[in-house]
Amino acid sequence: MHSKSSLSRIQAFTLINPNTLYNPRAFAYSHIAEVKHFLRILHISGQGGENQQGQLSRDFAEQTHQAFLNLQHALEHVDAHILDIAMLRILVVDHSPKKHQFLIQEMQLLWKDHPFPACTLIPVPCLALPSMLIEIEATAYCL
Repeated sequence: MHSKSSLSRIQAFTLINPNTLYNPRAFAYSHIAEVKHFLRILHISGQGGENQQGQLSRDFAEQTHQAFLNLQHALEHVDAHILDIAMLRILVVDHSPKKHQFLIQEMQLLWKDHPFPACTLIPVPCLALPSMLIEIEATAYCL
């Protein structure tokens, strides 16, 4: 678990959903991430669904779960937490409503009652490896 308090994570940036825009919470993202105070910016390369041995499941749900796990491992290595993420870019091969719904559910499990980061989902025809189905890139800010 992250050693800094939840308060310090909240102070690095604020996630905002203006009343003049629709509420995106059901889709697991926020409209705006306003960064005011930080000591570190973390740019996490796109994490795919490969395990530590570099093996990829053929299942989108398993790759998605593993990609978020890989993202968490990267953050933990530099003493950061998933709640430090202000912006996500998610690339999905052969995007569909079913894949989108699973992605939302996975994010709801990870962020629970916390505000979701700003996020852009990008449907793509393929990724770096022929069997990759998802890639998740993140920008995090830490105090």
